[in-house]
Amino acid sequence: MHGGKARLLQAVPVKETVEGATTWEAVVYTLDLSEKPEAARAYAWPSPIEGGTKRRFFAVLHMGAIMSPVEAVRAAIVAEYQAQR
Repeated sequence: MHGGKARLLQAVPVKETVEGATTWEAVVYTLDLSEKPEAARAYAWPSPIEGGTKRRFFAVLHMGAIMSPVEAVRAAIVAEYQAQR
């Protein structure tokens, strides 16, 4: 999604909850990037598309406030929410 080559570093289960209820859960893949000077790492995960059998793929670069798989997921959730408003 962001160009260059990637190497899988680890797979991390991430679970987000609100008031004790799970709102989001998936495995987030941490990737080491080459050929990407602005970010040496990225976080990626598939997510089912509601009402269908297809999946959407997310990829968030490790930069700025995004320093972990959890922060990448939270940033994507916020961006999706803002896009729907």
